Amino acid sequence: MTGFHDVRFPDAVARGATGGPEFSTDIIAVASGFEQRNVNWSAARAKYDISTGIRTREQMAEVIAFFRARKGRAYGFRFRDWNDFEAEAEPLAPTADPLIWHLTKQYASGPSADQRVITKPEAGTVVVRVSGSPVSVDVDHLTGLVTFSSAPAAQPYADFLFDVPVRFDTDHLPVMAVAYHIQQVSSIALIEIRT
Repeated sequence: MTGFHDVRFPDAVARGATGGPEFSTDIIAVASGFEQRNVNWSAARAKYDISTGIRTREQMAEVIAFFRARKGRAYGFRFRDWNDFEAEAEPLAPTADPLIWHLTKQYASGPSADQRVITKPEAGTVVVRVSGSPVSVDVDHLTGLVTFSSAPAAQPYADFLFDVPVRFDTDHLPVMAVAYHIQQVSSIALIEIRT
């Protein structure tokens, strides 16, 4: 992916961030009160506000340095969503090539489920199993693609940790210094990048 720095946003600030998945839905209401809902996106796109995670002057300095290094909205990066970063026994999704599969995570609720494609697994955490036994695979940590040496005989599953590819949603960082150790910023938005 062009315009992406393979570096993770500081965990100490990310732990206090607010946000999560967002969908886009158009709702048309008719005079009788009935609605027609049109789903615009087949997959959610996460949004976060990291300003709630900044607690110290040192953390603010780290965020400013990180923002400058990414040149605002210019470059994407990894972000750990501390509410959703683990996957266990998740089925891999096939591609057109029987040797290449994609990491995914399932979100099931009643009879419905949503499948999320994972593109930024954490290096060293991916364990793939076929029929319950671990197998050796090549994992691309920038795409989430898993390559087998021979086509798996059964559905492969994986355990892994993952990050979300995001970018800053602003080119301006409006920080106000209230006092030497007190800095305020109203909002610093991050938005998930489709890869």
